[in-house]
Amino acid sequence: MRKPCCDCDHRQDNKNKGAWSKQEDQKLADYIRVHGEGRWRSIPLAAGLLRCGKSCRLRWINYLRPDLKRGNFGEDEEDLIIKLHALLGNR
Repeated sequence: MRKPCCDCDHRQDNKNKGAWSKQEDQKLADYIRVHGEGRWRSIPLAAGLLRCGKSCRLRWINYLRPDLKRGNFGEDEEDLIIKLHALLGNR
């Protein structure tokens, strides 16, 4: 059986669930900027967040990373995608 993502019991109300606040985002970003990524299970407690480690990891990877590019593809990127799809198909 797989270990739970954190020590919290997800049926209890001891963790925040749902939308992240700007303050939580800032705490997580500040902590990772100083200490780096990794050891996601210990980050919420160390950063002062009432979230589980999995939630922190997903928030960082999908929304807060500074190198995360958002928006539409550029024309050169579209051309590359089309060429690679013609070459490789849907693999």
